[in-house]
Amino acid sequence: MIFTNGGERPCDDRSMLVIYNPTAGRRRVSRLWTVLDVLVAHGVRLEVVETRHAGHAAELAREAAHDPDRLVVAAGGDGTIAEVAAGLQGGRARLGIIPLGTANVLAHELGLPMGAVGLAATLASERQRPLWPGIATSAAGDRLFVQMLGIGFDAHVVHHVSRMAKRALGKGAYVAQTLRELPRYGFEPIQLLIDGEAAEAGSVIVAKGSLYGGPYLLAPDARPDAPGFSVILFEQAGIGPALVAGAALPLNRLGRVPGAVHRRASEIVVRGTHALPAQADGDPAGTTPLRITDAGSPISVMVAR
Repeated sequence: MIFTNGGERPCDDRSMLVIYNPTAGRRRVSRLWTVLDVLVAHGVRLEVVETRHAGHAAELAREAAHDPDRLVVAAGGDGTIAEVAAGLQGGRARLGIIPLGTANVLAHELGLPMGAVGLAATLASERQRPLWPGIATSAAGDRLFVQMLGIGFDAHVVHHVSRMAKRALGKGAYVAQTLRELPRYGFEPIQLLIDGEAAEAGSVIVAKGSLYGGPYLLAPDARPDAPGFSVILFEQAGIGPALVAGAALPLNRLGRVPGAVHRRASEIVVRGTHALPAQADGDPAGTTPLRITDAGSPISVMVAR
């Protein structure tokens, strides 16, 4: 097998920077090394760097962002991908993905293969599409997200699930933590402005992509390659509605539970007197208040088709 860039030139004149999050990728580390072995066997020049602390992936990506011939590969979960994308924002380097996380939502969204040979072929090809991230601005600064941002109970669960549980149980860690947190969470109403229009909900998901929690459909109208957001307002709050939502997720019916309202928007402002938890791409993202807008420009991401 010979990898080429769309049949135009051999891939061995390309350089890839692989940014690997060893914390996110421990459960699937064999996938990473198999992908890299396939690339090296076909003449691709690789530089592999492990992240050492929060924000390191963005720093590494930022150093390579303005090289149009550079492919910067995020090897980790959705949070690692978002960090690398933040470093590439405004540059000319392209984004590649080796999904190693718990849910790998963006990889499912983009239709990336999960097998090593398919991933290597995707990274070595010239097939790419735009990915237009969102930016959440709070008192702590700007936070880029590539797939979705949640406010309310799902974010509360993300804030409390342990890294050790995710390593041991995978997605099951979120189920277990959800059951623990249900009687503890206050389900405060969320006050927000959607393109200047006031709204209220028990929980909110601001989506760039159509999927949530893995390969599960939430927002069919979402466009990850274009500006704007799909906003899902879950108007009903409490233990009962949260259990219904959890049961609906694997059935691809989360976006159709009673009280789920879908809106398109370009700006979302979350306000109110209570500081409510937020999560971005499955990682804690501080608390409200916050303002959500599009990033200034899209990023080119490698895809299989």
